[in-house]
Amino acid sequence: QVQLVESGGGLVQAGGSLRLSCAASGGTLSSYCLGWFRQAPGKERELVASISRNGYATKSADSVKGRFTISRDNAENMVYLQMNSLKPEDTAIYYCAAAPSSILSFTYVEPTKYNYWGQGTQVTVSS
Repeated sequence: QVQLVESGGGLVQAGGSLRLSCAASGGTLSSYCLGWFRQAPGKERELVASISRNGYATKSADSVKGRFTISRDNAENMVYLQMNSLKPEDTAIYYCAAAPSSILSFTYVEPTKYNYWGQGTQVTVSS
């Protein structure tokens, strides 16, 4: 059973940056595809970015391309989301998630593929 704990959220002005971190315990992250999702009030949970087991493949939502970068450190059991040029519409609760995968260079975009979820961290971007 993998436990995921996010950190790094907070309040930032538009144009600012935040780095989210997600620490895993109870399992080896190198066996999982990892993703960052977000959910704003009244909206469905959506994929922000995902990364393959070996870190070679990533996918990002069109709304964050060029601004957000997902990365992972398998040795430290960590996954990160670097968020630059933040916009008010990025305001949401951000969740990290892990999906078991037998393929090293493949990522999942569907939330249903992810078995393990963190509790979320709030990101608020003021205009």
